[in-house]
Amino acid sequence: MSSTLRIIILSGACALLLMLSATASAAPDDRIALGSCLRQGRPQPIWEAILSAKPKLFVFMGDNVYADTQNMDVMWAQYATLQAQAGYRRVQAHCSVLATWDDHDYGQNDAGSDYPMKEESKRLFLDFFGIPAASPIRARPGVYSAHSHGAADQRIQVILLDTRFFRSSLKQTADKKRCPVGRYVPNADPKASLLGAAQWRWLRQQLLEPALLRLIVSSIQVIPEQHCFEKWANFPREQERLFALIRDTAANGVLFASGDRHLAEISRLGSSAAGYPLYELTTSGMNSAGAGERERNRYRVTAENFRRDNFGLIEVRWGQPDPVIALQIRDLEGNIATEHRLRLSELAAAKPRPPGTQ
Repeated sequence: MSSTLRIIILSGACALLLMLSATASAAPDDRIALGSCLRQGRPQPIWEAILSAKPKLFVFMGDNVYADTQNMDVMWAQYATLQAQAGYRRVQAHCSVLATWDDHDYGQNDAGSDYPMKEESKRLFLDFFGIPAASPIRARPGVYSAHSHGAADQRIQVILLDTRFFRSSLKQTADKKRCPVGRYVPNADPKASLLGAAQWRWLRQQLLEPALLRLIVSSIQVIPEQHCFEKWANFPREQERLFALIRDTAANGVLFASGDRHLAEISRLGSSAAGYPLYELTTSGMNSAGAGERERNRYRVTAENFRRDNFGLIEVRWGQPDPVIALQIRDLEGNIATEHRLRLSELAAAKPRPPGTQ
């Protein structure tokens, strides 16, 4: 016997309308597609591959358009160019779309809190992605938001961070030996912030919400630390604070997803940081990949990164006692270029053994 359950969830930025078909024998798979770094004026054949993957949700992780302007008329024209893409409109028609931003759709390359048009840029971002006028996100600084879907035993939480609106200045170096490519190095200033105080408080509350799997979306990379481009490791106190927050809130099931880099890779950080291994799926760009040749990343799960146009896909197979999660990087044709599989139980801190046991 089968049944169909219609769920409408209003959470933060938008409403998710999901059709979940359940059977007595097996639960359905969840599929979440992700992408970043989309040049709005270039051809975008990758939308067909995304549609073929049949995701329930597509997540824009930043650089959703390349605006790079303080002129809001110019910025809105870039969004209109994206909306005119037939492939994107088909994705909108077939699955829910969530988004956060990065620097180029924020308005300026590598910009942070000092970008002078951030309030105006935020308004266009929210208008384009259809955020209701009454949504709480309209009333607070930044564009961070959280969304959940699924019944209690299959709940996935998607946390979209804002790494632009509140970010302190980057520290730069001209030392080509230290940074042959790129120019940013760690900023040890104890006052330097990436998320800002209000977003940090909000994130703590989100990690205390019930969920089996938590996808934390950051426009910039969270785990890799050896390159000299933008990354969480440029703010080492903030990076450690993030890992400690996961540990201190006992938030199991955390995965990271990021974009920005015009390359794709999967990273794994050992259990010492958060109490269990942390994985990060970096996928970039949808029609602008090609960076990162011979780039080092001690946490990468494969020998090489993937430098052709790509999108990410997260598949969750619930119909097992210990659900399987597949982290995938897919190419322009939808083929799997890189995949790493893990069990949901791996994303949980080990419980202390009772006294007297071995």
